[in-house]
Amino acid sequence: MPEQKKRETAHKLRIIDLLKANQIFEETENLNKRLKHVELGNRNIVRVNIIANVIDKYESEGEKRFATITLDDGSGQIRARVFADDIALFKDIVQGDTILAIGLVRFFNQELYVLPELIKKQNPKYLLIRKLEIEKSFQPMLTEVKKKEIKALRDELITMIKEAEVKEGIDKEEIIIKLKSPPQIITQEIQKLLEDGVIYEPRPGRVRYLG
Repeated sequence: MPEQKKRETAHKLRIIDLLKANQIFEETENLNKRLKHVELGNRNIVRVNIIANVIDKYESEGEKRFATITLDDGSGQIRARVFADDIALFKDIVQGDTILAIGLVRFFNQELYVLPELIKKQNPKYLLIRKLEIEKSFQPMLTEVKKKEIKALRDELITMIKEAEVKEGIDKEEIIIKLKSPPQIITQEIQKLLEDGVIYEPRPGRVRYLG
């Protein structure tokens, strides 16, 4: 009996963590580059398990049939793509649905996307449950970050927010994307700066320097 290949774990992630992960490529026979996996901490990720809201849906016309849905879990956005007969996976999905998407991480035309194997509608409350679940799983990693690294991150945050005063502040999501530290730690330190009165939030999701 031929040996069955072990199926890769579908990692539970926030979209922002997936987008910030290090992309590892391998060359194919025709010298094109193909995404091998993405690296997040000590994990090599090929498959993902995401809970998110559908904020957009598109289906092409013509011979080369494909469809996309744009997913948003509050941390970031990513598209899921299907082709040919697999378009049926999106048949009952509409904008505003909360879904569970399990699939492979793929890369095309400078864009990371998910090639879904399973799509299932969920109660919106599962977005919060997943957020808490992921935060708990990251706790061991957070405790390993040294105090001097936290201080360096805090200084970097303050400098970035100060420099953004010329454009009346900066969005938290933009900060998370630009910095290399784990998103959970960045969010935690932004909250501390808000509580300490170093920065303030003129509107939800945007921060300015207060001093």
